[in-house]
Amino acid sequence: MRFRPTAWRPLIALVVALALLAGIAVWSNVLGVGDKVRDVARRIELIVDPPPDRPIDDEVRVTPRPSPTPMPEAQPTPVASSAPGAPTPAPTASPSPTPSPTPVPQRVRVDVNLYSRPEARFITELDKDWCAVAGTQMVLVAHGKAALSEAFQKKLASRIGEWESRRDSINGGWGPSSMVRALDAYGVPGYEVRIYETRAEALRDAARAISEFNAPVILLTWRGAHTWIMTGYRADGDPLVFDDVKVAGAYILDPWYPRVSSIWGPSDPPGTYQNGAEMRRNYLPWKRPEGKYPSRDGLFVAVVPTVRLHR
Repeated sequence: MRFRPTAWRPLIALVVALALLAGIAVWSNVLGVGDKVRDVARRIELIVDPPPDRPIDDEVRVTPRPSPTPMPEAQPTPVASSAPGAPTPAPTASPSPTPSPTPVPQRVRVDVNLYSRPEARFITELDKDWCAVAGTQMVLVAHGKAALSEAFQKKLASRIGEWESRRDSINGGWGPSSMVRALDAYGVPGYEVRIYETRAEALRDAARAISEFNAPVILLTWRGAHTWIMTGYRADGDPLVFDDVKVAGAYILDPWYPRVSSIWGPSDPPGTYQNGAEMRRNYLPWKRPEGKYPSRDGLFVAVVPTVRLHR
């Protein structure tokens, strides 16, 4: 997910030498030496040219909504009775008619997807580290602000220096805040980084946003290492009506497709419905090996729309 263009700084010769060595090792791939040398080269580059420590927008911590309180049943109004021989009380004015109760909305299963032809809104990541770039591009396409082309993806990737921050990604490059800023730069304001205690609340909030704003949500999957675009869901009720709906799964555009991950397995074609088991396997709490993220560690992260845009 994190891509950072090579920066020309002092000691670059060392980085270039390591990159050449990595290339040779990758070609031979002897006992995985290529991957190890590449990792060393990246670490040296970060020492030589660390990412800027820019402020990032506040991340919104979403707390679970309380379960709705059942309305008490209406009790009959007591009628006063007269004792035998007592004078009949004076007649009183007739009470106003009781208004008819508002019908309770029916809770039925829903199946929502923004796209009938998801393959027409999909593009793969051109580089194995560009999932955030391709994911951001697909959200821009959803709002009519980008072309679904390789040329646009390369241009978008080249602009990361305008938005990256060590606070967003210790390694530099793309993090969720960078995606928000890139969307805004291309004319899609209103997305924000949200943090959740549970997967259930994250998916419920994402489902609300999709239905309310008719726009996709970005999920930070694989413990924060990958980007999925959520375009729809199945739930046991309308999330705009019921606060406690259970989202059974989500429709996903996975920019990793058609690759196969040695850790996560083969990716799925655009628009695949990922059921609850697949969401539990892929959408995991944030945990990154490069360091600590106090506001995200152990929690679920998503980039969510907050305004409806005209397309």
